[in-house]
Amino acid sequence: MADPAQGGSGELRPQAYRDERPAEAMDAVHEYARTHEPGWTYPAVRVVMGPPALLLYRVRACGLENVPAGGPMILAPNHFSNFDHFFVGVRLRREIRFMAKSQLFGPGRNRALDYLFRNAGHFPVRRGYDDQEAFVTAASILERGGCVGIYAEGGRSRSGELGEPRRGVGRIALESGAPVVPAAIHGSAEVRGWRSGRFPRISVAYGEPLTFPVELDASRDRQQQVAEEIFDRVRALYGELGA
Repeated sequence: MADPAQGGSGELRPQAYRDERPAEAMDAVHEYARTHEPGWTYPAVRVVMGPPALLLYRVRACGLENVPAGGPMILAPNHFSNFDHFFVGVRLRREIRFMAKSQLFGPGRNRALDYLFRNAGHFPVRRGYDDQEAFVTAASILERGGCVGIYAEGGRSRSGELGEPRRGVGRIALESGAPVVPAAIHGSAEVRGWRSGRFPRISVAYGEPLTFPVELDASRDRQQQVAEEIFDRVRALYGELGA
């Protein structure tokens, strides 16, 4: 259950924000995500990771009634740990298709992890670039009634505190018109303590869906404004969990 982004001491390793491979290296991954639904690895990982999440971390969830049972949906949680994928999804019946950093996919990477993430329905974004293909793939999933997961901060907060939202979640919300469910994950900043036998209790809150009128040509400022509105709700939920 080790976090692959941690060293042996439990300290976070420096993140590699730029993927030096050409954009075309992700073409096959995007094509697969646009034409396939999540495969066998999604339920398999749920079976494997569900018991540790529920038993060791005692994951509790509130606001599950706010998550639509079907239809297009964007799930927008905060992000502290690589385990957040499991924490935010373990109590949901829906399959979440996460936008994840491109370093997890494609040629020259761990082939087993590439297969696992691809077959589970997740798709890459090249952080540090204007990656249009990631948004095309997200739109394709939503058009088919799927659930897209995007961390509102664009990556993990490494300070132990909530970070700042990036405009990507605002762009997807405006271009798709899909409801956005803000979600707060509380406690996962302490997950690195598992090596010392400390398993913090994890709480997840799902807020009421937010919807925005479709704006296909929204400015970057407008996209950021919507991202801020979404993350303001995440902050409020997070504060309620920590009270």
